Amino acid sequence: MAIKSEWVFDVTEADFEEKVLKKSQDVPVVVDFWAPWCGPCRSLGPILEGMIDQRAGKALLAKVNTDEQQGLAAQYGINALPTVVAFRKGRAVLSFEGVLPEAQLTDFFNRLEPTEAEKSAETAATLEKTDPAKAEEMYRLALKNNPDQEDAMVGLARLLVDQKNNEEANDLIERIGPGGEFGAEAEKLRAILWLADRAKDFPDGEALRKKVKTNPKDAQSQYELGCVLAADGKTTESLETLYQAGMLDRKLATAKVRETMVKIFFVIGVRSDLADAYRDKLTSMLY
Repeated sequence: MAIKSEWVFDVTEADFEEKVLKKSQDVPVVVDFWAPWCGPCRSLGPILEGMIDQRAGKALLAKVNTDEQQGLAAQYGINALPTVVAFRKGRAVLSFEGVLPEAQLTDFFNRLEPTEAEKSAETAATLEKTDPAKAEEMYRLALKNNPDQEDAMVGLARLLVDQKNNEEANDLIERIGPGGEFGAEAEKLRAILWLADRAKDFPDGEALRKKVKTNPKDAQSQYELGCVLAADGKTTESLETLYQAGMLDRKLATAKVRETMVKIFFVIGVRSDLADAYRDKLTSMLY
């Protein structure tokens, strides 16, 4: 099929991630799985292309010739042609098989448009750094429109953590399950909240530094200082301080130091260079 629109393009297994999954982070991408010998495919294709043109860039159409791209067809479980699968934010969200009436096709495309809650959350995300008060207002509006809007939960929790409103932040984060699009960010925020809670009953950093300076072999004070530093966002210094505490007291290392260092890994990125370096140190210390 000849493609004449700037919003319609062929995709292959080699460029599917770039052209579909990555592009769908910004705009919905509708994938038309078709074949040249399929009569219904040849009927549906022009209709889809016309609807895409009407939306003028608000959605894209990627066409997969299943005769040539059998791997993609198998990957997405295509058992009938035509099959249409819509992607948003890197995930398949809607699909249908066969040729639908135009009214149902219109409804299919309409369901891909951002909801009011999604629009509010997207706007809030752009304002977090420059106007956090407005961002908070927009996140709260998003959650009013959809209490399950996870990007709004995470975004509002980030702002609340910055405000030291840890109780409400924790309530929001606990509503987000593990994994998924926002699982890693939620885990990071959980770790930040855990570190803040762990440090809240310890003396301040200056007092602990004096104790450690007076008695460099005071493992408990070293540990408490590491926790306070972590809660203050001084992750590199905190990891080294916790490591030194563990080296002084093997029992403390096993019971508390390990748990605290693992929480810091979630904050800085579990596969970051810093986390990898101190994970190796932690392993050597414990084993």
